[in-house]
Amino acid sequence: MYRTVATATTATRGGSPTDNGDCVVSLDQVPRWSNADHRSSLEYDNEDPSFSNKYFPDPLTSQSGGESSSSWIVSRFPVDHEINSKIYLWRGNPWNLEVDAVVNSTNENMDEAHCSPGLHAAAGPGLAEECAALGGCRTGMAKVTKAYDLPARRVIHTVGPKYAVKYHTAAENALSHCYRSCLELLIENGLQSIAMGCIYTEAKNYPREPAAHVAIRTVRRFLEKQKDKIAAVVFCTTTSTDTEIYKRLLPLYFPRDKLEEEVAMSKLPADVGDENGETIIDERKIRIKPLPKKNIPKPPKAPVDLPVSDVGLVRRNSSYLDSFLDPAFMSLIKDPDQRRKEQWEKTAQAQGGWNCAKMLGFGDLGGPPLSAAEEYSLHSRYLAKANSLHLSEIAEMKIVYRGGVDSEGRPVMVVVGAHFLLRCLDLERFIHYVVKEFEPIIQKPYTIVYFHSAASLQLQPDLGWMRRVQQILGRKHQRNLHAIYVLHPTFGLKAAIFALQLFVDNLVWKKVVYVDRLLQLFRYVPREQLTIPDFVFQHDLEVNGGKGLIVDPRTKYVYHRP
Repeated sequence: MYRTVATATTATRGGSPTDNGDCVVSLDQVPRWSNADHRSSLEYDNEDPSFSNKYFPDPLTSQSGGESSSSWIVSRFPVDHEINSKIYLWRGNPWNLEVDAVVNSTNENMDEAHCSPGLHAAAGPGLAEECAALGGCRTGMAKVTKAYDLPARRVIHTVGPKYAVKYHTAAENALSHCYRSCLELLIENGLQSIAMGCIYTEAKNYPREPAAHVAIRTVRRFLEKQKDKIAAVVFCTTTSTDTEIYKRLLPLYFPRDKLEEEVAMSKLPADVGDENGETIIDERKIRIKPLPKKNIPKPPKAPVDLPVSDVGLVRRNSSYLDSFLDPAFMSLIKDPDQRRKEQWEKTAQAQGGWNCAKMLGFGDLGGPPLSAAEEYSLHSRYLAKANSLHLSEIAEMKIVYRGGVDSEGRPVMVVVGAHFLLRCLDLERFIHYVVKEFEPIIQKPYTIVYFHSAASLQLQPDLGWMRRVQQILGRKHQRNLHAIYVLHPTFGLKAAIFALQLFVDNLVWKKVVYVDRLLQLFRYVPREQLTIPDFVFQHDLEVNGGKGLIVDPRTKYVYHRP
């Protein structure tokens, strides 16, 4: 399929393929970045206007060479002629090059439709069959296959990231890992030269110039560590836009002389990554303070009468080890065993003492309070488990469901006490359902409407269970809860809520508003924003007597209004 180009006259110098597009181009026909002679004299003779001037026009010559304001700054990418001699820039498809490996930008399924255009047609059907047998590839990773009909020996497949402004840093680091993974596979397979196209694609919305920064600096950092094992890295571009970007950015990371190095110092981005080229996140750095300057006592000498084999068994004084420990660092977090022991002691003390709430029949309200971190962890575990469960049988019971909004526009969650059938309800699954239903609305101020109508006829959970539900919902629920409107409260319910205020949480349960009549509730939450069971209307009529009329706008039933 391919034919070798023997001389420079049979193929366009500077890397452009011939008109038939199936020629093989060797590395000696590709312009080397460090070739100073070609840089100043040779010209491209193809039709691409981006190659119409010098071989590699110098994009950094805007400043005069006689003076530089950055002379006192240490360059982050100093001139390295050995590394520069390994860099090539070529306009064309990488699989036309006679190199050890070419890079293919693909998707996680490694299917032919999402690979670099034209690669599979040039390589033949064997490449697609081998890709299908690899089981896909993760984003940022790379896998290697045979090259089949290509002039290269191997094809390295990698999956570039999707780009979103919100996850800019993650996309940068994933793209950097793509290039680094390809170079690592090159070395692992005993190969030395590689042709790399633009892994970032328009289909994944990656901005081209920021991505080119990542690509070039990652290769530079890798070559600084592994330059003895790699002979050539060819940056391949297929559009004039990408070509111009690389011609403009290569001098920043691969300066060819001191002038380019000095000018690059003022033009490089503020963040050029770490030693691998990845973006640095200050918040995630591990900060280790230097060891305190102390007089370190020498370890005790071994007694003279000990055998030589036992000298290493002599224990050091504990003060010797303590001198290496920074108290500020060690105090960041307690020892896990010590923390758990303290929790057990608090729990045992609470359970061993006189539990007033338990004596009054309100349930076990003992146990130590949870910290903010413990509440967050507990809520996260329950939410993750709830999202994985099918809880349709709980939803059908209509114990908890979403209403509309209250008179001030806050979302409303409705709780029907009479539907809480304790005998036939799995309380643990119910808690998971509550966490799942409450999660969307507790992110901002919200209201709870509780219908206690006829609920006194059913068994209700004790206050210890209520305390646990509140701990699982977390502090965000406590902070954003505006009010709990309780309709048709009884003396027993008021006593239970008083106990909750006394023993559980005074902040939340102080927000309870007792409402004796439906008409009074509608002042806080409009009637059309609530789905009210029929027995609530009936209970309201029985409790408050026949004083006036109230009409249900949904069912058109007429009830006596208190």
